[in-house]
Amino acid sequence: MDPDSPDRVAAERKPQRVRHEARLRRLEVRKVERLRPHLQRVTVGGAALAGFASPGFDDHVKLFFPAADGVLNLPALGPDGPRYADGPRPEARDYTPRHYDAATQTLQIDFALHDTGPATRWAEQARRGQPLGVGGPRGSVLVPTGFDWHLLIGDDTALPAIARRLAELPAGSRAVVIAEVDGPDDELSFETRADLALSWVHRCGSPAGDPQRLAEALRRRPLPRGDYFAWVAAESGVARALRAQLLAEHGAQPPWLKAAAYWKRGASGVHERIED
Repeated sequence: MDPDSPDRVAAERKPQRVRHEARLRRLEVRKVERLRPHLQRVTVGGAALAGFASPGFDDHVKLFFPAADGVLNLPALGPDGPRYADGPRPEARDYTPRHYDAATQTLQIDFALHDTGPATRWAEQARRGQPLGVGGPRGSVLVPTGFDWHLLIGDDTALPAIARRLAELPAGSRAVVIAEVDGPDDELSFETRADLALSWVHRCGSPAGDPQRLAEALRRRPLPRGDYFAWVAAESGVARALRAQLLAEHGAQPPWLKAAAYWKRGASGVHERIED
């Protein structure tokens, strides 16, 4: 096959799915850092992290939070799925693993503090030695880097995945990032070898989840020419609106477009892919 043929290029740019063994780990908090006014990093660790793998930049693990009395009642994984012993089931939410260090057996999780749900409540009071359950990731989607450029759009909840993708892009690649946070104090510095064009969008105290802010920023942002992979993660309605806009106005190709709802206004525990 001609190395420059459209079929070969398409094959080389096709995302690959990888499955992982189902694992549920009981870990403990090692460190808590307030990175920004609305971003808290919690580092957990323990021998149970041996063999942990998260090769996809937007992987997600399920976090199981201890009850108010500090007790963490994790299920046992069996052939028929998880089974709980007597006691309350822990509340759980999906999060992107920010960084795994095999040498120290630690895992970083960044929490966007934008609501009053169980994840924010736990992260704000997290202290060294407290337990946390981590399940997964069950699978990964590996997105090739060999595109002409890359587009990453999201709100605070998407920042860990955006940071991971920028860190893995090779020198000579191009990336455009449009990210929404509450204000200038919440902006992050990203480490990347890519040629990065970065636009920050500020809510300035307004509620998160309004699609107009990121939609207008996308329309104003000059975009490079060429084939690109677009990735979007935000509130469900925002992700859906941006996906439609990318297809209708910006020449995005469905095989090279991934949009995900990392949360949904008025609902709890939402994490889903946005498709037709």
